[in-house]
Amino acid sequence: MEVTLTVNGTAHALDVPDNMLLVEVLRERLRLTGTHVGCDTSQCGACVVHMDGRAVKSCTVLAGQADGADVTTIEGIGAPDDLHPMQAAFRECHALQCGFCTPGMIMAAIDLVNTSEQLDEQAVREGLEGNLCRCTGYHNIVRAVLAARDAM
Repeated sequence: MEVTLTVNGTAHALDVPDNMLLVEVLRERLRLTGTHVGCDTSQCGACVVHMDGRAVKSCTVLAGQADGADVTTIEGIGAPDDLHPMQAAFRECHALQCGFCTPGMIMAAIDLVNTSEQLDEQAVREGLEGNLCRCTGYHNIVRAVLAARDAM
């Protein structure tokens, strides 16, 4: 099937198998490897991207479902010399260790800030419960999200 989608502002037309996942399109076809595959069961959140402005686990989206969509990956939200406020907060608050979960965590956190009216520590913890981190213990992640909330 042919799929057309815009990824990080660039339009793409791709011929893909019917069963290809969005995460596979991003990593294998477009070489955007910031989106990680951690569990293959939609449990870990390492594959979170924004599709039409909302956070989705790209391992649960068929490429055909993304036809016509606007997709933003971690590569599309900032640059090394101009970090997105969430990226900067993660750096400043030491909210990452190994970094494997970080892209998905950041993308989910951006969506959480953008869609939440009241965001406190408990709301951040609940809002990110679909994203697993095996290194940090979440305390600094929560601090980073709350810091970025004020900057965003």
